[in-house]
Amino acid sequence: MGRMRRALAWCVWAGCLAACAAVPPLPPADSGPRIHAVRVVSNGWHTAIVISRAEVIATGVLPEADDFPDAAFLEFGWGDRVYYPAAEPTLGMTLDAALWATPVVMHVAGRASAPELTFADVEVLAMTQGGLRRLVHAIAGEFVRPEGGRAEPISRGLLEGSYFYDAHGSFHLFNTCNTWTARMLRAGGVNLSPTGVVTADDLMTRLRAALAGDQLSSRYPSVDAFRHSHTTDGPSPKGSGRILVHGRPWRRMSVAG
Repeated sequence: MGRMRRALAWCVWAGCLAACAAVPPLPPADSGPRIHAVRVVSNGWHTAIVISRAEVIATGVLPEADDFPDAAFLEFGWGDRVYYPAAEPTLGMTLDAALWATPVVMHVAGRASAPELTFADVEVLAMTQGGLRRLVHAIAGEFVRPEGGRAEPISRGLLEGSYFYDAHGSFHLFNTCNTWTARMLRAGGVNLSPTGVVTADDLMTRLRAALAGDQLSSRYPSVDAFRHSHTTDGPSPKGSGRILVHGRPWRRMSVAG
C-alpha cells in the first residue's frame, strides 16, 4: 500500500511538471516544396513514425539504418524498456511503466512496403527537405550511442526484421510513446504540442487538427494524390476493422508501448 501511495504521489508530481513544462519551439518556417512522405501510424494504443529508408540514409545521421538492408521503409517507435519488448505483458509491468519513471528503448522495424497496406489508421504528411531532415535528426538523437560510434541492437524486435536499441529518456504516464511521437513531429515542424498527449487518440486527433489547419499538406496539390503516389502496392485496407503487420494481427499495446 505504501508503494502505491508513493507511486500515486509521484504521478501527481510528474503530472504537474508535465502540465507546466514549456512546449518546445517550432523550427523556423520552411517554404520549400513538400515532396517527402512521412507516415504516422496507430494501432489504437501505440503510434510510430515511418520514413523511407533511402531518405533516412540520405540525411547521414542515422547509421542504424544499415541494419535493415532489405527494407524500403523504417518504422520508429519508443517505449518502456520492460513492457514494450514483452511477449506477454503483465499487469505489474503495465503499472510500473505508467506509475514510475522507467528506462526506455527504441524499436526500429524494416518494412518492405508502405504501412497503408497493414495499418487501419495512417496519416501521410507532406514534408519539406528541411522538415524531413529535422525530424530524422530528432529521431537519431534518441539513440544511445558510444562516442563517435553507432548504436547496436540489444535484442530482436516485435516483428520479423526489427530490433530494439537503448534510447534516451524515461517513460511514465505523462511521457508515453505517443508523447514521444508528438515531440518528434514538432521537431520536424508539425504544429502540435506534445503536452497532454498520452494516448494514441490524443496524438492522432492533434495531428489531424494540424493537417486540417494547413500546417503540412495543403501546399501539395492533392492530399489524396499524395497518398496514392507514395503507396507502392495498392489501396489501403481502411475500414477493414483489422490492424495487420506483415499479414498478421499486431497485438494491442497499452500506452506503455
